[in-house]
Amino acid sequence: MSIINRRSFLATGAASGLAAAGLLPAWARSQSGLAPHTTLSGTEFDLTIGRSPVRIDGRPGRGITINGTIPAPLLRWREGDEVTLRVTNTLDADTSIHWHGILIPFQMDGVPGVSFPGIRPGETFTYRFPLRQAGTYWYHSHSGLQEQLGHYGPIVIDPAGPDPVGYDREYVIVLSDWTFMDPHRLFDELKKSADSLNYQKRTFTDFLADVREDGLGDSIAQRDMWARMRMMRTDISDVTGATYTYLINGHGPEDNWTALFNRGERVRLRIINASAMSLLNFRIPGLPMTVVQADGLNLQPIETDEFQIGVAETYDVIVQPGEDRAYAIVAEAIDRSGMGVATLAPRPGMRAEAPPLRERPLLTMTDMGMGGHAGHGGAMGAGAAMGMDHHSGGDHAVMGNDGQGQDAMRHGSMDQGSTDHRAMAAGGGMVEHNHPQGSGVANVAMAPISRLDEPGIGLEDVPHRTLTYAQLRSLDPNPDTRAPGREIELHLTSNMERYMWSFDGVRFSEVVEPIVFHEDERLRLTMVNDTMMPHPIHLHGMFFDVVNHEGDHLPRKHTIVVKPGERLSVNITANEVGDWAFHCHLLYHMHAGMMQVVSVRPGAESLPDADAHASHHAHIMGRD
Repeated sequence: MSIINRRSFLATGAASGLAAAGLLPAWARSQSGLAPHTTLSGTEFDLTIGRSPVRIDGRPGRGITINGTIPAPLLRWREGDEVTLRVTNTLDADTSIHWHGILIPFQMDGVPGVSFPGIRPGETFTYRFPLRQAGTYWYHSHSGLQEQLGHYGPIVIDPAGPDPVGYDREYVIVLSDWTFMDPHRLFDELKKSADSLNYQKRTFTDFLADVREDGLGDSIAQRDMWARMRMMRTDISDVTGATYTYLINGHGPEDNWTALFNRGERVRLRIINASAMSLLNFRIPGLPMTVVQADGLNLQPIETDEFQIGVAETYDVIVQPGEDRAYAIVAEAIDRSGMGVATLAPRPGMRAEAPPLRERPLLTMTDMGMGGHAGHGGAMGAGAAMGMDHHSGGDHAVMGNDGQGQDAMRHGSMDQGSTDHRAMAAGGGMVEHNHPQGSGVANVAMAPISRLDEPGIGLEDVPHRTLTYAQLRSLDPNPDTRAPGREIELHLTSNMERYMWSFDGVRFSEVVEPIVFHEDERLRLTMVNDTMMPHPIHLHGMFFDVVNHEGDHLPRKHTIVVKPGERLSVNITANEVGDWAFHCHLLYHMHAGMMQVVSVRPGAESLPDADAHASHHAHIMGRD
């Protein structure tokens, strides 16, 4: 396995000469007439954010670009350097850049209203920070809905020492979703009716198929249960392929973006899901993939044929094509309403045949938070057994909810101790439970379970290998193996009737108190997904250890998909002082309220007790 030095190839001024000589890194070459992926390297950068014309599958539009491109330029850095980035805003609105997954001082994190005021029109903001890590990351706007318009780009940080991953060439693969619809109008449509952009609703023909499989009684009961919940079994993605075009490196399927290989080469694909709203299933039919990195950190290699990648996650894989033919690079939407397609080929001009879209998946009772009751039959009986409380005449249906108003939740959902039920953790620490309720909570998962050993919605029955979180092991031992001193339980909540998304029933606009961590403490965060949609949850400023097995090689991530009806735990070492955003990375869910602030407090403050936390940064968040 060879380890090659690519830094000498990265100067953009020498790109054309290197390309002519065949020496430019494969990910930066022009293929099939497409423009090369702009690459910037070094330690000093000038980035300009503005509006530019774009063309997607031949159709013209306008996007928000950085230095005129979508995706934004690939930033190639080196571990141990300090980088300076001067970002100029030529838009007529405020903007920002968040360096996703990068360990930096919180003032450089780029979240308006949390860590800095944003970049106003006509202004230049200078980011400066040391690079303490290596791997595949990305950057994007944290202002409004700009991310949906193309404001995102990849980052590769080369390790200071030898790379444990051997490969002959590499490509950065940026996955995204594009709409010609104004993103604010799209959000308004979702607010008016959350299923308005779902064109995969079930029909009478589907009902007849259910009757043939499950019988008339069970089929009617099942339909009645879903109707009472105000949910559809096809409601997997808020925005589907009817609205989105799925892009690979800024190109639609008709563009045939192409990556070249020589037969037998080890090709590294650095895969980034920069979508606004789309979880994607990634595969290269006929070509196994060895996963070597997740969210920028190295893994013990594991071979698979397909994996589901949540919004904001990254995976690095090695492929070794053994045939002299074109392969399709496929990023299929989780609801199978569309796909991004590119080509991996031995020669320019080749095009791989895209596979047909697979049958749409359906939600199950496990996705409803009913644990072991998954499947088609016995729906109403199971619902009664789980204590479903359907409110007639109200604006939402509730499982295990007392229907109290929002005010019952507002005083203390983030204030662990004031209204929580508290118990002792197994290790002697405190477990801090919350019981979400109110108008923002349409249902509560009555029997949430761990789903780390599941590959994701729709991949349960495919005839090939699929990746699960349970399979991941870090390559290096975890830096902190202390047992958590306390546990915080946090619920992912929603009311789809009103398109309200929140943590513990409280939207970001209503929160006064942050979630408080204390410097250098070891704690466990347990997330319970009370909604029937998967949520990629991102913690800024810190990695967390996914509790998927015992031992000291837990996979470390900055973003993780919490499946519907799932109870998932991560361990966190609070070693980055400051105020950090914590949110669902589905853009419209975050915009609708599924975001909070984690405040890591310095010094030897006592751990939280039954008294309310004092807030010290309401003015930063603009709520004083």
